[in-house]
Amino acid sequence: MQASTITATVLPIALGIIMFGLGLTLSIGDFIRILKYPKAVSIALICQMILLPVICFLIAKIFTLPPELAVGLMLLAASPGGATANLYSHLSNGDVALNVTLTAVNSFLTLFTLPLIVNFSLAHFITSEQYIPMQFAKVVEVFAIVLLPVTIGMLIKSNMPFFASKTEKPVKILSAVFLTLIIVSVTIREWKTLTTYFGDMGFPVLVFNLMSMAVGYFTPLLFRVEKRQAIAIGMEIGIHNGTLAIFIALSVLNNSAMSVPPALYSILMFFTAALFGYLVKERKT
Repeated sequence: MQASTITATVLPIALGIIMFGLGLTLSIGDFIRILKYPKAVSIALICQMILLPVICFLIAKIFTLPPELAVGLMLLAASPGGATANLYSHLSNGDVALNVTLTAVNSFLTLFTLPLIVNFSLAHFITSEQYIPMQFAKVVEVFAIVLLPVTIGMLIKSNMPFFASKTEKPVKILSAVFLTLIIVSVTIREWKTLTTYFGDMGFPVLVFNLMSMAVGYFTPLLFRVEKRQAIAIGMEIGIHNGTLAIFIALSVLNNSAMSVPPALYSILMFFTAALFGYLVKERKT
């Protein structure tokens, strides 16, 4: 599969389907629910929007990552939680309603915070001769590809709930298929880069993944948020929308090397999230 095919066709379609599937699970009530969980939502947003980018930046500096891979890792920190977090939270006895609310709020806020974090990363890690900030037109493009399918999904759920409930599962399966296709295609295309930098990139990505879940879980507990909500926040912050990060790397920044950390993270997080869920899940004695 050629890079032009992926960036021009497969990635926007895949991202659109994933965000449409997310919209089928959301309602206006999910945004209003912020008033029900103000403390949990506030802590989660601070972890997502402030702590995570700072931790990611420190990891990139400590491991002295190559500039393009450092920006790719920062893309992950800037991306919202993935819809898969809801499933893992459910299996771990987390507060799924809080997950849905956080996914909705994070997906919306990221449209404004992501360009800021990405442009900061590009300015810091890329030399002045190579630095090209995200253009306004590209920001609008990301906004449309993310927000429009979510809005359509929410409208369908609101006006045709039966159809939405029947469509939700097939859309999730299709989303998983597209995500797998993207990861496989990126891995094939970037095999040389992966093998070249895996020694440098594999461990930092794993550290960032584990740190994301740890910060998302222990920070709420530190502020006496109940455990079910802490599990939900841990999953939400530890499971990122890798498809969005890959899309921005390939389609917006036109740099395939930057897509390597999100692709690698998207594979690792399924295993680490399962282990995390097993460790924090409350069991009957």
